Amino acid sequence: MDVAALKRHCRSLPGSVEQRYADPANILTYAVGGKRFAYFKTSEPERWRFSFKVAPERFLELTDQPGIKPARWLGIHRWITVVDVASVPTTELKALVAWSYGYAWDRLTRRQRAAILTDDAPTG
Repeated sequence: MDVAALKRHCRSLPGSVEQRYADPANILTYAVGGKRFAYFKTSEPERWRFSFKVAPERFLELTDQPGIKPARWLGIHRWITVVDVASVPTTELKALVAWSYGYAWDRLTRRQRAAILTDDAPTG
């Protein structure tokens, strides 16, 4: 999966909102109900590095793999950074993003979830 496909995937999740932050953050974030579940770094030298939250039991396993490291500033909260998204198999990357999204989703109130699901319901 390349960066463009991963960005499309993150945008496609129910209630996902994409937001770009300029200097000094230089990140492109994906959130649901105001809870961030993933982000890309948008400036050099880390352009298009992808970060997301992982399950506690997966953190050490994943950060032991080449090209995956604890996310700067958020590593202590079990966020990891994938240096090159193309190096991770698509199915695994989608599963990891799904877990991060689900973690954020579970922290929303019932009212927030209902509003998101109602907004995303097809009309017609």
